[in-house]
Order: sequence, then C-alpha cells, then structure tokens
Amino acid sequence: MTEAYEVIVVGGGAAGLSAALVLGRARRRTLVVDAGEPRNAPAAHMQGYLTRDGMSPADFLAIGREEIARYGVELVGDRALDVTRGEDFTVVLASGRSVRARRLVVATGLRDELPDVPGVAERFGKDVLHCPYCHGWEVRDQAFGVLATTALSVHQALMVSQWSKDVTFFLHEVAESDLADDDLRRLAAAGVNVVPGAVAEVVIEDDRLTGVGLADGTVHSREVLFVAPHAVPQTGLLEKLGADLQETPFGSYPVVDPTGLTSVPGVWAVGNAMGFGEQVVNAAAGGYRAGATINGEMLMTDIDAAAGV
Repeated sequence: MTEAYEVIVVGGGAAGLSAALVLGRARRRTLVVDAGEPRNAPAAHMQGYLTRDGMSPADFLAIGREEIARYGVELVGDRALDVTRGEDFTVVLASGRSVRARRLVVATGLRDELPDVPGVAERFGKDVLHCPYCHGWEVRDQAFGVLATTALSVHQALMVSQWSKDVTFFLHEVAESDLADDDLRRLAAAGVNVVPGAVAEVVIEDDRLTGVGLADGTVHSREVLFVAPHAVPQTGLLEKLGADLQETPFGSYPVVDPTGLTSVPGVWAVGNAMGFGEQVVNAAAGGYRAGATINGEMLMTDIDAAAGV
C-alpha cells in the first residue's frame, strides 16, 4: 500500500526542516525524507545565522528534527529514488516504501565536486574553504591562497582580500591569458599576488595546512586555501516531473517564483535545490515561505471546492 500524506518534503536540511516545521504547526500531515547528506557536513561551525552563529551544523539539524517532531511531522532516513505525478505525487524510496501526497517540496540541495588536487578534499571545511562569509572571520589576517578553477575564480580572490591582505591567487589550470585585463588590474589593486603554474598538492604538517606546492616543485607558504567547488544541483526529481530549468554560472536550477513554486503545479523547490547562493539562514527562510504558501494554497483550494467556486 502507498501511505498518504498531505505534503512530502524531500531533503532534511535547513530548508526542508523549516518547511516541515511550518506545515506541522499548520496541522498538515507531513513526511520528511532525509538521505542524511547535508552539504555543510564538513564544516565544524556555521556562521552568520543570527542567534545560531557558531553552532555546529549537526547540532542545528538535531534541534530541527526535535522541533518538527513536536508537531507530528514524520521523518524517515531514506532516499527518494523516483516520483510520478497523477492526482497526487507518488514518491518511491530506496527502502522500497512508496508514499504519496498532494504537494511536494524538493529540498535536495546540491553536491560540491572539489578540484582533484591531493589534500583538498581531506582538508575541506578545515583550512580548505570556499565561502569567506562562512569562514572569513575565523581565518582573518592569515596567509590566504585561492585556487583558480575557472576564470571566474578572480571574483573569489578579490572577495577574500576583505579578510586578509596576504592573498596569493594560484592560476592552476587557468592560463593568465584567459584573464581579462580589467581583472588583472583589479587583482593588482587589491594586492593579490598572481602565481601561474599547476598546483600539485596541499602541504599538511601537524594536521594543519602550511603551504601550496606547485608541479614545478616550488612551495608557497600559506595557512588557508580557498577553492570554488563545482556545484552539482540535485535536480533529478524535478527533472522526472518535467520542471523547467534555467542555466546559471553555477549549474542548472529550477525556474521558481518568489515562494519557490516550480513550473510544475504543486511542487516547490527550496534551499540549494533552487539556487547556489542559499546559505543556511536563506534556506531556512525559503523553507518557511514555501511551507506557509503551501498551507494557504491547500486551504483555499479545499474551501473553494467545498463552496463550489
């Protein structure tokens, strides 16, 4: 048998839990399907979330799960493999369980693909970082490196110069000729040192980053390395439903309205499932907005049906 809910939320991060909290408080029978793979798991702390600044992502999610449980929201550790749309949405889980609901919230986030440089993956979230707003204060005034992954990495090098005046931009596989003249002038104006040549490794000593080694054997002393992972949006379920997607510099994301509603009626996308730049605080706000919108839309749909209007 296929168990019925009013709303299914696929994804148990900040966005999904926030939507579920609002829906639970609105007395909607809600299921959260959580594969347990939060994007920010490598980070010891999350920053910039008022009243939660410095909290560990794991503690944040644990509290969120406790809160939704108070309102009868069910959470299952499982993965959504397939979804079909009929009168309701039917979601097939990896466990073999099949569930259906009138509305669907996709909060599946995105996956970060890191540059294939020895040491980068092992130190990611420690002293290999990606977001200065997330980690810049904690590493301020240290010796920064920035690993270029595309010509767009110039922006990252310029941004991190707000938190340190000792910044080295490693071009890695990006040719200096690929950089615009204006970008080179900006880097010089910001005091960013540009180093050509492929990066071969991140040097680690006593469990801390101490340098960046180039393929030619030279090592540049650094304490922190910023990288820009390749973002892979987890849009599989949305694609199965035929949702419209749009290309961005950071991947292909669903077309949504201000509440997160996709081009598929009854389907909302929230958090990093709808955009690259959704930090935890933004994701939680987006989930709240979607949850409130869904409840109101379902309420008025039912009232109109009963009234015959």
